[in-house]
Amino acid sequence: MFYHPRGLPHPSDREFTKKCVDFALPVLQASQGRAFFLFTSYRNLNQAAEILKTRLDYPLLVQGSRPKSVLLEQFKQAGNAVLLGTSSFWEGVDVRGNTLSCVIIYKLPISSPHDPVMKARLHAMEKQGKNPFFEYQIPRAVIALRQGIGRLIRDINDRGILLLCDPRLLKRSYGQIFLDSVPPMKRTRDIEDVKKFFRNQEL
Repeated sequence: MFYHPRGLPHPSDREFTKKCVDFALPVLQASQGRAFFLFTSYRNLNQAAEILKTRLDYPLLVQGSRPKSVLLEQFKQAGNAVLLGTSSFWEGVDVRGNTLSCVIIYKLPISSPHDPVMKARLHAMEKQGKNPFFEYQIPRAVIALRQGIGRLIRDINDRGILLLCDPRLLKRSYGQIFLDSVPPMKRTRDIEDVKKFFRNQEL
């Protein structure tokens, strides 16, 4: 199930991280942990970790605190942990079964145009008369998003909730491109549907 709640602020809002955590907590309670919370930067990841460590009822694992392989093993062993990860956890990580039943994506993984290498690439495309945002940044972000979502479904029998915290999905013209890239799944904007989903899984 794809859950995209109402009332999310724009990612540029200074309260965005706090609001994301506010929306994520009821989902994490419903899923009883068992989640990856994926970020596009360590800065945002660490902000969320600071908030979650006093509000979460489940083991909290944070990328950067231990080697990746150790974090993954601890996640699998705990059975109810919440793992906060960035770049390397968006792909190439395989956790099958109920141990991972929720993936929360902080925001659309659109690369920052302020990175020096990215800035140079985008400028070169502009000089060629291209639209770097739609011809380069958006396609790359769509691929990254699909990889992130792919952490949730690793097996034909896997079930879970995808929470995407970025309101640009519905408020920007390019949002539909991302929506079209999401694998077929039931969609909701109601937390009660999420709670019901997990209650039915328990049955």
